[in-house]
Amino acid sequence: MQGTVDGFSYGLVTPVAAYFMACLGGALGLRCTTRSVRNRRSFKPGWLALGATAIGSGIWTMHFVAMMGFTVAEAPIGYDKPTTFASLAVAIVMVGIGIFIVGYRGAGPMALVTGGTITGLGVASMHYLGMAGMRLQGRLEYDTLTVSLSVVIAVVAATSALWAAVSIHGFMASLGASLVMGVAVSGMHYMGMAAVSVHLHGAAGPTGQSGSPATLLAPLLIGPAVFLLLAAVVVMFDPLLVMGEPHRLRPEAGQAVRPGVPSQRKPSYGQPAAWAAERAPRRAAQRQESPRATDW
Repeated sequence: MQGTVDGFSYGLVTPVAAYFMACLGGALGLRCTTRSVRNRRSFKPGWLALGATAIGSGIWTMHFVAMMGFTVAEAPIGYDKPTTFASLAVAIVMVGIGIFIVGYRGAGPMALVTGGTITGLGVASMHYLGMAGMRLQGRLEYDTLTVSLSVVIAVVAATSALWAAVSIHGFMASLGASLVMGVAVSGMHYMGMAAVSVHLHGAAGPTGQSGSPATLLAPLLIGPAVFLLLAAVVVMFDPLLVMGEPHRLRPEAGQAVRPGVPSQRKPSYGQPAAWAAERAPRRAAQRQESPRATDW
């Protein structure tokens, strides 16, 4: 018996809320990754880890906010908590691997392809592992072609996001990149959901949990949502995270800078001791050659 699937039980409420969470996680993760490439090496792992956790939590929260609107008319739906939280761990770990690769290697083609592929596969794995945590009197069936397309979307979206993290430094540009990333992640989710069909096992029976999907999932989402809000507070109190790199760190005209590597321009305030010592003999020679006022 084929089940009647509805992915929009609350209309546009769940898609819009899910898109917002994807954008929030993406924006925080991109700014933290961007911050890491212009901070001291000792702080780099911390910023990259925070960025990976923000992106992974945002994608996971987006998925299950969207799943609040997913229902099967003939059968109640429950969720297995260990599998559900395992999907969160998979998202954070695999996104973290991709971000660390690009964070330390820069925006080179090989680093982007490797990091983007690992991150995209992590996003897809999170999605389908989260779906495996569903409990209902039936089985989920997937269309292979649609699933493959959703994985391709995840990989392309992840690669684009990693490129933006190390190549786009301005706040507004990063904000635009996070909005595009939210569209891509949401598109991947709903493309994956379009591949789903439910085959019911006879009459519907109890699933071990009662209540609507929203009632069951809301308590699980509190932790990641609170983390995203706290990460947003950290971003708000770090001027470099919000506004991008200061003017004195931008490269001079004609100066070549590797993507993802901070500029080595000398500060505009004061002169380094070695540079001043280098110029001292030339200044002394110029004073000897110049006529003094007493010689006239």
